[in-house]
Amino acid sequence: MRRAVVTGVGVLSPIGLTVDEFWRNLTAGVSGIAPITAFDASALGVRIAGEVKGFDPKNYMSHKEARRMDRFSQFAVAVSRMALDDARLEITPASADVAGIVMNTGGGGMNIVATEEHTLLEKGPDRVTPFFVPLMAPNMASSQPSIQLGLRGPVITSVAACAAGTMAMVEALRLIRCGDAEIVIAGGTESCIMPLAFAGLDNMHALSNRNDEPERASRPFDKDRDGFVFGEGAAALVIESEEHARRRDARILCELAGGAITADSYHITAPHPQGEGAVLAMTRALKDGGLGTDEVEYICAHGTATPLNDAAETGAIKRAFGERAYRIPISSNKSMIGHLLGAAGAMSSLACVLTIVNGVIAPTINLETPDPECDLDYVPNVARRQSVRTAIANGFGFGGQNAVAAFRALE
Repeated sequence: MRRAVVTGVGVLSPIGLTVDEFWRNLTAGVSGIAPITAFDASALGVRIAGEVKGFDPKNYMSHKEARRMDRFSQFAVAVSRMALDDARLEITPASADVAGIVMNTGGGGMNIVATEEHTLLEKGPDRVTPFFVPLMAPNMASSQPSIQLGLRGPVITSVAACAAGTMAMVEALRLIRCGDAEIVIAGGTESCIMPLAFAGLDNMHALSNRNDEPERASRPFDKDRDGFVFGEGAAALVIESEEHARRRDARILCELAGGAITADSYHITAPHPQGEGAVLAMTRALKDGGLGTDEVEYICAHGTATPLNDAAETGAIKRAFGERAYRIPISSNKSMIGHLLGAAGAMSSLACVLTIVNGVIAPTINLETPDPECDLDYVPNVARRQSVRTAIANGFGFGGQNAVAAFRALE
């Protein structure tokens, strides 16, 4: 069976606009949660978010091209370019046909829907932008990078809520294995920092309302957690067949060894109480990668900081790994960057790759009061230097969608 390897990475996040900055801040426990600046949030109950600050799309595309993309598409183009540059890989006419992209999202162009609806009602139909549909369409997460970079292989966008970014890894792995592509850019992108989204999620009681202490608001696995913090950003990995990577003498970061996609078939927002689908996703991902439970040395948790998710994920890890669950370091980067919805699993996959490469496990910050229901090793507050050869990224989404990707160091 063809092996898939990771050769390049790119990221835009609330704690960094480059991979080096992101990793330095993630391992230092730096929070990117702050008061919202994208709009006036004074009338909302929740006024904090994990925003990407300082991003200039013109660093990655022309001004004209940027105007024809919503922010989530701009992010996708930017991290795709970063990842290709990091992989030292140029898409040429000879390689374009075997190069594809799976860039997933949760909301797509929700911002442009809201702003153009306002334009329609206030100024009339003639003032609505003719680019409304291509600005809004979720598939532009993959289509715009494909156009910008000249990718003519498979171009896929799956809208899978908070499992979308992890699902991209599984889809990329399958494309490599079946021979449909030699190169796949895989990732997730999201930018839905908008009043409507905050109002809806707040009314659902899904968000933390710690407006006065934003850096301490996201508290995965802590007893006093009160909801997730909404974030934005994007991450991308260049996945290649091992043969293609070795032919060009590429720097191989690690192997994308296995993956699985499952469903809870339970509820539109709540996780299954016993984590049925999550357990199945973890065990199938390991089996797919030919891995035993005793080989996993790190889990990048979904870890949203909602009361239900963290307890359910903890229980699912115990069911999947048995007694070994207590000896596996686990952490949630959402404690620092917030919940990036469709990009969350791509961030977790990136964290797994960087953990394997650097031998450092990023912490779960704000873990101050132990929760009896969450009694595993969540690497509280301080990073841990530890060699990791195998890591998995969990991604669980609304609607009961689950995806897990497994990464392994190569000899």
